[in-house]
Amino acid sequence: MAEELVLDTAIRDWVLIPLSVVMVLIGVLRYFVSKLMRTSQLPDAKIIKEGQVIIRARNLRAAANFIPAKAFRARKLYYTNEDNGLLHVPKGQAQNPQAQMFSDPNMAMDMMKKNLSMIIPQTLTFAWVNFFFSGFVAAKIPFPLTQRFRSMLQNGIDLSTVDVSYVSSRSWYFLNLFGLRGLFSLILGEENATDDTQRMMQMSGFGFDPSKSLGAEKDGLDIVQHEWVLPKFEQRAEAVLRKRLS
Repeated sequence: MAEELVLDTAIRDWVLIPLSVVMVLIGVLRYFVSKLMRTSQLPDAKIIKEGQVIIRARNLRAAANFIPAKAFRARKLYYTNEDNGLLHVPKGQAQNPQAQMFSDPNMAMDMMKKNLSMIIPQTLTFAWVNFFFSGFVAAKIPFPLTQRFRSMLQNGIDLSTVDVSYVSSRSWYFLNLFGLRGLFSLILGEENATDDTQRMMQMSGFGFDPSKSLGAEKDGLDIVQHEWVLPKFEQRAEAVLRKRLS
């Protein structure tokens, strides 16, 4: 049977609360530091134009059945024509976003700044938690959990007799690291509350690839089966009125 522990109030005052406050302050400070290090970049007119073309093509696919067949074929040819269609990308002009990033020093520098603003505070904070709070049982979850949660909630405590609902100080650090987005959205605003999970996902991305998006939208337009629905609206309206009046 798992052993029940009585947590000292000093652990709450000197471990749990300081660790939570420090994590919040570091998150806010990191946001303002990354904002200061951010360089203002002018948007690429070509990328904006291609993005608008993709939006217009999606609108055409969504409203294809509300325009006559002749008008749809003309618009479809305007987008998918192999010679000068807006969605057609020649094979030699396809861009590699990864190569584009490394060829642009400003983009590579911005990505390095973002990575440093995330990695350095995490490394220093983890070393601080490991040095001062290693081995502490910081909190207890008020509901029972299965043994699968032990490795997640009791990182740094190698005791199988402790109940799974107890949380170690190191695990509390990780829970704060990945779970404070809701609080940051209240402090910094919803658009600025990017948590560390999203930052890690952004580190592996290399930006917008217009050639793939244009090609996917072209394939989507090619497979659209047009069926004009407006001539059937009178019959549908008549059927609805007859049903209501009967």
